[in-house]
Amino acid sequence: MARTLAEGRLKWTVLTAAPADPAAPTAAELNAGFDLSCDVLAADFSWTNTASDTVDEKALCTVGNSTVFGASNYDLGATLWRQFDPETGAAAQVESEEAWLALREKGTTVWAYARETSKLSTEDWAATDEIYLGGEVITDAAQRIDGTGFIKRRIALGAQRMYENIQVAAA
Repeated sequence: MARTLAEGRLKWTVLTAAPADPAAPTAAELNAGFDLSCDVLAADFSWTNTASDTVDEKALCTVGNSTVFGASNYDLGATLWRQFDPETGAAAQVESEEAWLALREKGTTVWAYARETSKLSTEDWAATDEIYLGGEVITDAAQRIDGTGFIKRRIALGAQRMYENIQVAAA
Protein backbone atom coordinates (compact mmCIF):
# COMPACT_ATOMS: atom_id res chain seq x y z
CA MET A 1 0.00 0.00 0.00
CA ALA A 2 1.09 3.55 -0.69
CA ARG A 3 1.17 6.54 1.57
CA THR A 4 -1.25 9.30 0.58
CA LEU A 5 -0.72 13.04 0.82
CA ALA A 6 -3.39 14.58 3.05
CA GLU A 7 -3.97 17.74 1.00
CA GLY A 8 -7.50 17.88 -0.43
CA ARG A 9 -8.50 14.60 1.22
CA LEU A 10 -10.46 15.71 4.31
CA LYS A 11 -14.24 15.59 3.86
CA TRP A 12 -16.38 17.21 6.57
CA THR A 13 -20.15 16.89 6.53
CA VAL A 14 -22.69 18.42 8.91
CA LEU A 15 -26.21 17.05 9.43
CA THR A 16 -28.98 19.06 11.09
CA ALA A 17 -30.93 15.90 11.98
CA ALA A 18 -29.53 12.86 13.72
CA PRO A 19 -28.81 9.84 11.54
CA ALA A 20 -30.84 6.73 12.41
CA ASP A 21 -27.68 5.32 14.01
CA PRO A 22 -25.23 8.13 14.86
CA ALA A 23 -22.46 5.55 15.35
CA ALA A 24 -22.99 4.22 11.80
CA PRO A 25 -24.54 6.81 9.47
CA THR A 26 -25.40 5.71 5.94
CA ALA A 27 -23.96 7.23 2.77
CA ALA A 28 -27.44 8.52 1.89
CA GLU A 29 -27.69 10.34 5.23
CA LEU A 30 -24.20 11.84 4.91
CA ASN A 31 -24.61 12.84 1.24
CA ALA A 32 -27.88 14.62 2.15
CA GLY A 33 -26.04 16.77 4.72
CA PHE A 34 -24.01 19.93 4.24
CA ASP A 35 -20.65 19.06 2.66
CA LEU A 36 -18.51 21.88 4.00
CA SER A 37 -15.17 20.55 2.77
CA CYS A 38 -14.71 23.48 0.36
CA ASP A 39 -16.26 26.11 2.64
CA VAL A 40 -14.10 25.75 5.76
CA LEU A 41 -10.72 27.37 6.36
CA ALA A 42 -8.09 24.61 6.51
CA ALA A 43 -5.61 26.59 8.61
CA ASP A 44 -7.60 26.40 11.84
CA PHE A 45 -9.98 23.50 11.23
CA SER A 46 -9.93 21.32 14.31
CA TRP A 47 -11.68 17.95 14.44
CA THR A 48 -9.61 15.69 16.61
CA ASN A 49 -9.21 13.82 19.86
CA THR A 50 -7.04 15.38 22.52
CA ALA A 51 -5.49 13.79 25.59
CA SER A 52 -8.00 11.92 27.71
CA ASP A 53 -8.56 12.69 31.36
CA THR A 54 -6.30 10.61 33.57
CA VAL A 55 -6.86 8.95 36.91
CA ASP A 56 -4.13 7.71 39.23
CA GLU A 57 -5.31 4.21 40.04
CA LYS A 58 -2.65 2.10 41.68
CA ALA A 59 -2.64 -0.80 44.07
CA LEU A 60 -1.15 -0.45 47.52
CA CYS A 61 1.80 -2.59 46.45
CA THR A 62 2.63 -0.53 43.33
CA VAL A 63 5.83 1.50 43.44
CA GLY A 64 5.38 4.71 41.46
CA ASN A 65 2.25 5.98 39.78
CA SER A 66 -0.14 3.87 37.76
CA THR A 67 -2.24 5.99 35.42
CA VAL A 68 -5.38 4.93 33.58
CA PHE A 69 -7.24 6.90 30.94
CA GLY A 70 -10.68 8.24 31.72
CA ALA A 71 -13.09 10.37 29.71
CA SER A 72 -12.14 11.28 26.15
CA ASN A 73 -11.65 14.91 25.17
CA TYR A 74 -11.89 16.65 21.80
CA ASP A 75 -10.77 19.84 20.09
CA LEU A 76 -13.53 20.76 17.62
CA GLY A 77 -14.10 23.91 15.60
CA ALA A 78 -14.33 25.33 12.11
CA THR A 79 -14.12 28.69 10.38
CA LEU A 80 -16.71 29.16 7.63
CA TRP A 81 -16.38 31.65 4.82
CA ARG A 82 -19.46 33.80 4.42
CA GLN A 83 -20.75 34.34 0.89
CA PHE A 84 -22.66 37.40 -0.23
CA ASP A 85 -24.35 38.52 -3.43
CA PRO A 86 -21.98 41.14 -4.89
CA GLU A 87 -24.86 43.27 -6.20
CA THR A 88 -27.25 43.29 -3.24
CA GLY A 89 -24.85 42.58 -0.37
CA ALA A 90 -27.32 40.00 0.95
CA ALA A 91 -26.25 36.52 1.97
CA ALA A 92 -25.96 34.36 -1.14
CA GLN A 93 -28.38 31.52 -1.71
CA VAL A 94 -25.72 28.78 -1.63
CA GLU A 95 -25.23 25.62 0.43
CA SER A 96 -22.50 27.12 2.60
CA GLU A 97 -24.81 29.98 3.63
CA GLU A 98 -27.56 27.46 4.44
CA ALA A 99 -25.00 25.69 6.63
CA TRP A 100 -24.07 29.02 8.22
CA LEU A 101 -27.72 29.58 9.12
CA ALA A 102 -27.82 26.11 10.68
CA LEU A 103 -24.63 26.64 12.72
CA ARG A 104 -24.57 30.31 13.68
CA GLU A 105 -26.71 30.17 16.81
CA LYS A 106 -25.10 29.19 20.10
CA GLY A 107 -26.46 25.93 21.51
CA THR A 108 -27.51 24.38 18.19
CA THR A 109 -27.15 20.60 18.05
CA VAL A 110 -25.77 19.07 14.84
CA TRP A 111 -24.08 15.84 13.83
CA ALA A 112 -20.78 16.08 11.95
CA TYR A 113 -18.50 13.46 10.41
CA ALA A 114 -14.99 13.59 8.92
CA ARG A 115 -13.28 11.29 6.45
CA GLU A 116 -9.57 11.47 5.68
CA THR A 117 -8.54 8.70 3.29
CA SER A 118 -7.11 8.45 -0.23
CA LYS A 119 -10.45 9.75 -1.58
CA LEU A 120 -10.66 13.41 -2.51
CA SER A 121 -12.77 15.65 -0.29
CA THR A 122 -15.13 16.27 -3.19
CA GLU A 123 -15.99 12.58 -3.61
CA ASP A 124 -19.35 11.47 -2.21
CA TRP A 125 -19.63 9.31 0.85
CA ALA A 126 -19.93 5.58 0.15
CA ALA A 127 -20.69 2.51 2.26
CA THR A 128 -17.65 1.31 4.21
CA ASP A 129 -15.87 4.69 4.01
CA GLU A 130 -13.81 5.20 7.13
CA ILE A 131 -14.95 8.02 9.43
CA TYR A 132 -12.11 9.00 11.72
CA LEU A 133 -14.34 11.04 14.02
CA GLY A 134 -18.00 11.92 14.04
CA GLY A 135 -20.98 12.45 16.24
CA GLU A 136 -23.21 14.92 18.03
CA VAL A 137 -21.89 18.40 18.79
CA ILE A 138 -23.29 21.73 19.94
CA THR A 139 -22.29 25.12 18.61
CA ASP A 140 -20.83 28.01 20.52
CA ALA A 141 -21.47 31.62 19.49
CA ALA A 142 -19.84 32.40 16.15
CA GLN A 143 -16.72 34.54 16.48
CA ARG A 144 -15.51 37.22 14.11
CA ILE A 145 -11.85 36.60 13.41
CA ASP A 146 -9.22 39.29 12.68
CA GLY A 147 -10.93 40.93 9.68
CA THR A 148 -8.22 39.99 7.18
CA GLY A 149 -8.83 38.02 4.00
CA PHE A 150 -12.37 36.94 3.23
CA ILE A 151 -15.30 37.53 5.60
CA LYS A 152 -15.49 34.49 7.85
CA ARG A 153 -16.70 33.31 11.26
CA ARG A 154 -15.20 30.74 13.64
CA ILE A 155 -17.53 28.33 15.41
CA ALA A 156 -16.26 26.34 18.36
CA LEU A 157 -18.03 23.00 18.76
CA GLY A 158 -18.63 21.07 21.95
CA ALA A 159 -18.55 17.28 21.83
CA GLN A 160 -21.68 15.57 23.13
CA ARG A 161 -21.44 11.99 21.85
CA MET A 162 -18.49 11.20 19.63
CA TYR A 163 -17.60 8.03 17.70
CA GLU A 164 -14.03 7.28 16.72
CA ASN A 165 -12.83 5.15 13.81
CA ILE A 166 -16.23 4.05 12.57
CA GLN A 167 -17.54 3.15 9.10
CA VAL A 168 -20.29 4.43 6.85
CA ALA A 169 -23.04 1.82 7.08
CA ALA A 170 -24.54 -0.02 4.12
CA ALA A 171 -27.96 1.30 3.12
